[in-house]
Order: sequence, then structure tokens, then C-alpha cells
Amino acid sequence: MTSMIHVAGIHVSPDHYIDGQRVASTETFELRSPIDQRVLGHISEGSDAQVDAAITAAQRAFRAWAALGAEGRKPNLDRFADEIGKRADAFCMLESNDAGVLLSRMKHGVVPRAMLNIRWFAEHALTLQDRPIETEQATHIVRHDAAGVVAIITPWNAPLMLTTWKLGPALAAGNTVVVKPPEWAPLTCSMLADAAHAAGLPPGVLNFVQGAGATTGARLVSDPRLARVSFTGSVGTAKRIAQAAAANLVPCSLELGGKSPFIVLEDADLDGAAATGALMYRNAGQVCLAGTRFLVHSKVANAFVSRMRAHVEQLTVGDPREAATEVGPIIHPRQVERVKAFVERAVADGAELLWGGAMHPFGAQYFQPTMLTHVKQDSEIVQNEVFGPVLTLQTFDDDEEVIAMANGTDYGLGGVCYGEVAHATAIAMQVATGFIWVNSFGIRDLAAPFGGIKRSGVGREGGDWSFEFFCDVKDVVVPKKPFKASFSHR
Repeated sequence: MTSMIHVAGIHVSPDHYIDGQRVASTETFELRSPIDQRVLGHISEGSDAQVDAAITAAQRAFRAWAALGAEGRKPNLDRFADEIGKRADAFCMLESNDAGVLLSRMKHGVVPRAMLNIRWFAEHALTLQDRPIETEQATHIVRHDAAGVVAIITPWNAPLMLTTWKLGPALAAGNTVVVKPPEWAPLTCSMLADAAHAAGLPPGVLNFVQGAGATTGARLVSDPRLARVSFTGSVGTAKRIAQAAAANLVPCSLELGGKSPFIVLEDADLDGAAATGALMYRNAGQVCLAGTRFLVHSKVANAFVSRMRAHVEQLTVGDPREAATEVGPIIHPRQVERVKAFVERAVADGAELLWGGAMHPFGAQYFQPTMLTHVKQDSEIVQNEVFGPVLTLQTFDDDEEVIAMANGTDYGLGGVCYGEVAHATAIAMQVATGFIWVNSFGIRDLAAPFGGIKRSGVGREGGDWSFEFFCDVKDVVVPKKPFKASFSHR
């Protein structure tokens, strides 16, 4: 076992978790904090042998875990949620240091949601077994059987929330799991392994193998022993994962990026829309479902810009561990360069800066909240995801025009529409997207579907939709009267 990593008095292992034990690698990679670029430690880099060991352990544990049934798995998962809760402060501090997430958001949103992700799906799994469908000829008993070994690959912008969001239904359904944490922010996943171990999850049920997506991740998703792959991340990586999984006919759930519209109609509450608009800068804009393309009616554009500017000027950019901070750092120097380059190319292409557009003086990985206007619909900044604190603003004159603009990208994840309720709802119904909020933002429920269309993903997560993916759905047909075989029947 390699040395423990120490962050703000918290001790966390840099090693993999395989078959109920910590496993070190001879190869490691350096991990730095986005807050101040200090070295947090060196993380074990997963080898082919360690990926194989994790899948083998998950295979070995599968039959007994699946045989417990939803009722037998629920106490295990409730204890897992309890152990997450016991480590709440540690999870908050780790992810804030590791991924730059606001400490306040971790305390009040992420950790409670992580616990709920495990508990809710454990409870919901109880409702799925042996659903009868009665017909004149037969009783159809519909079962949701565990699929097998699942690979879960999660991104760096919300490691704890998104990992538990997938683990909840995967484990509750009776699958065993191999998680590949994000290489830029792996520490909360390592602590999740500690929580699972303390909860007494049987060895092999939940495994974590760390490493880069191009090596460790690629080896994992290409293994023919997998039953499912669940991935959240970029479109480019998703294509490579889908191609590798397709060779073995392994189904994939892909939750990808967004370029979502934030529509402000002529009859909108401009103060409310502007206040909500400023929320798009949270997590330094590293939120896939944020409304990043502001489409504002030309008659209210000036008034809206003035109101939103006032909100943005009040935002505090700084250390995410400080209570007053509202916008923290960008995760990695490579991502900083990507964001800067997007803005520079847009300005060179004729875009005008309404505010921001440069590095923030607070630190090397802090970028000013930015809004660009005079952007063309077919421009790069409108069409491609930046994944930073950079928004665009376009104007429109009527409903038909704004619907065309909203639908005029290859993405379709989320959206926001502000206006008189009936009017805004009518517009929202015509936006091609996986979900859209009317006069609100961020309202979520675990029973509701989540996911995108077009380049924003394949499949849905949440409620029954998660179980439809993580299970093999089987129909047991029991006839109501003696069956007579005949070639005339199908």
C-alpha cells in the first residue's frame, strides 16, 4: 500500500479498491488542486492486470449479490448511505480541494443528494419485481433481473454526485460494479470505497480502478465480460466508448454535453430571469445542463442585459472553500487554455464582450464570468460546448425565430424558458431537448427522467428509466387455460 494522501486533515488512499482490498500500482500520476495548483498526491494508475482483477472480482461476486433480491440488498445500501453521511465533512472538503467545487454547495446539495441517490434507488427497486400484466390469454409476469458486471465512468465536474447517481440503481438492481473515477478528481471516489467497505458490502460488489480514460478506461470498456457501460462526459470520449462496447454488443448509457438555450420572452419576469441567468456561472460554468446560449427578445434585450450585469457584478470569484465564494476555479490548466481559446477565437470572429473575457486575478485557474454577443448562429462559440464560465447572447423577434435558434445546434440536453407561464410552456414544448425548465432552473427529482438527445446522449437516467438500462427485463408468460401447440399461432 502506498502512502495515504492528506488533505485538510483528511486521510484518503491513492490506491485502487478491488475485491474488498486496497491495491497499489507501480505506476502513478500526479494530482493537483485547481484552487492553487498544489500537489495533493500521487494516484495509482490502473494496469491491464488490475482492470482484469476488478472485473473478475465483480463476476465472482455477482451471483450472490443478485440472489439477495431487492429486499436483501436494501439493508446493505442503506448502510452504505449511512457511511457516506458519517463522512459528510470529509467528502465536502475533499471534493472542494480536489475538483474546486464550492464547499457550500457540497454541504447543502451534493452530499445530501449522494446519500439520497443510494437510498432512493434501493427503495425503488422494491417496487419493480414481478409486475403482472393480465390479458385474456395469460398472466405476464414482468421481471427486472440484474444484468451482470457494470462499468461506470464518471466526470470530474461532480464526482461524488454523479458516481452515486449511477451506483444507486446499478447496485440496487443487483449488478456488481467497476468504477473508473475521473483522473482529474478521484479522491471522493476513493472515499466512497471506504464507505462501501465500512458498510460491509461484500468483496467484489463494488470496485474502483483509477487511471486515465485513454488507457485504464479503454481497457475497461472493451472487456467482453461487461453487461453494461454507463458514462458521463464528452462526446468524443463517448464515441470511443460506444465503438469499443459495440464490438461485444454491450449496451451503453451516455450522458454527454450540452449547449442549452436560456430563452427570455418579451413577457418574462426580467428580474427573475436575470437572477437565474447568473446561476449559469456556478461551478465555473462546468455544468453540462446549464443554459449557456441566451436567446432574448429584442424588445427587452437591453433591460435584461442591464439586470443580469448587475447580478454578475455581485458574484464573488475566489477560493471555493470560503463561504462567500460563488464562482470557483476551472478544474485543470488544459481546461483553462480551452476556455481562453474559445473566447479569443470568438472575439476574432467578430463577437463583442458584454463583460469578462479574460483570466481573473484571483489565481491561475480562475476565469472571469463572461458574456459574448453579436455571435452568429453557425459560429463555433454558439455551436460547441465550452464548459467554462462563458455564455453567449443573441436576440430574436418572434416565437418561430427563437424556436429555430433554440433547436439550431447538434445538442439537446437541457434548457430554460422565462415568460408568462402558458406562453413559456408552449415554447418549451417545441424545444428539442431532453428536459427544459419553465421560469426556474435545477429542479430535479430522482423519479423523473434525465438525459439528452442528439449529441447530448443516449438513454435516460432516473426512476424506472435507470432500471430499464441496468436490468434485463424478462416476461414470464403463464397461460390461463391449457395451451394447444399449433403452427397457426404465433
